[in-house]
Amino acid sequence: MEAVERKELEELLSSVDLFKAREYFSEFEKLMAYYRCAIMEIETKFNVLNEEYSLLLDRNPINSIKSRLKRPMSMKEKLERRGIPLSVDSVEKNLNDVAGIRVICSFTEDVYTIAEAFLKQDDITLLEIKDYIANPKPNGYRSLHLIVTVPIFLAKEKRMMKVEIQLRTIAMDFWASLEHQLRYKKDIDFTSEMEAELLECAEIASELDKRMNKLRMKAI
Repeated sequence: MEAVERKELEELLSSVDLFKAREYFSEFEKLMAYYRCAIMEIETKFNVLNEEYSLLLDRNPINSIKSRLKRPMSMKEKLERRGIPLSVDSVEKNLNDVAGIRVICSFTEDVYTIAEAFLKQDDITLLEIKDYIANPKPNGYRSLHLIVTVPIFLAKEKRMMKVEIQLRTIAMDFWASLEHQLRYKKDIDFTSEMEAELLECAEIASELDKRMNKLRMKAI
């Protein structure tokens, strides 16, 4: 568990009965370890697919893979918004995005190719899919979202763990990262003009993806 995550959890439990806090801390650490194992399983699957497609396509369709665990305070706030009490069980049952993986692909076509191959694997169960590439969000956000379960094999048991996966192009990822910084950075006053400008930039990024794909097709 990272230092920031541990500090947040300690703050979260500061007002709880000491015995219960220690018990909760231990159970929470164990659950986070399971989520880290799930992330490793998913990352390995994408790395293997990238290696295989590099032989088939003579290039790597995946540019990079990023992962993260949701921070304890973010989990608490999300459960509170839904009116759900905070507990280790409620985190596992009600939150689909505790473990998150972002797969950055070179082209839009690669996003769908990699996602299709990944979902065909017999130990992956698809729980939910949202295609924000075909149907962008009103703010211009584009990405393919998958919620899946993957088994992790422990010393004495097998557990099914939920993981959120986002697949997007380099251009989509650049736009999404900048949009998040501008919209949620505390010392920036996010204006309607900035929102309109970002929407226009999202359209430009989408057009860039299309033009780059056309160039790729000419080079084949």
